[in-house]
Amino acid sequence: MLIEFNCNGKDVSIEAPPQTRALDLIRDQLGMTGTKEGCGRGECGACTILLDGRPVNACLLPAAKLQGCEVMTIEGVSDGSGGLHPIQESFLDQGAVQCGYCTPGMIMSARALLESNPDPTENEIEEALAGNICRCTGYGMIIRAVLQAAKVLRGERKR
Repeated sequence: MLIEFNCNGKDVSIEAPPQTRALDLIRDQLGMTGTKEGCGRGECGACTILLDGRPVNACLLPAAKLQGCEVMTIEGVSDGSGGLHPIQESFLDQGAVQCGYCTPGMIMSARALLESNPDPTENEIEEALAGNICRCTGYGMIIRAVLQAAKVLRGERKR
C-alpha cells in the first residue's frame, strides 16, 4: 500500500505492507533510528513520535494511520541549522540523559506539552510524561529540564 505523509517537514511517499507498524516504517524504510523500540507494547514511550502534534506510540500505530498526517520524529526536533532545540539543550544542562534510550521519547512528549502549554506545572509535566519510562535518571532532572526549556521558549531565559 502507498502511504503519503509529511515527516519532519518533508513529503514522503512510500510503499509498505498493510501490517507494517509506523515504528518499522520510520526506522527501517526512512532510516530514522532515533525513534527507539523499547517494549513493543506501548508501555515505555521510547517510540514516541508526534502525529499531527500529538504524542503517540509508533510501536502500536499501523503505518497506514500516517496517511496525510504531519509526523515529527526526534530527528525533526532541532531547527535544522545544526543547533539543538531548547528542549534538547535543557536535557543536557540538567543531566536528564543517562543511557539516553528513553530520551527521544521524553523529548517528543515534552515538545508536545510545551507546544500546547508553554507554562506547565510540575504536575502537568509529570502527567505529560506518564507514558514515558526512564530507568536511569529518576524524573527530577527530566522535570527540571522541561521547566528550563519552557522558560527558554517563553523568552525568560537565554539558551
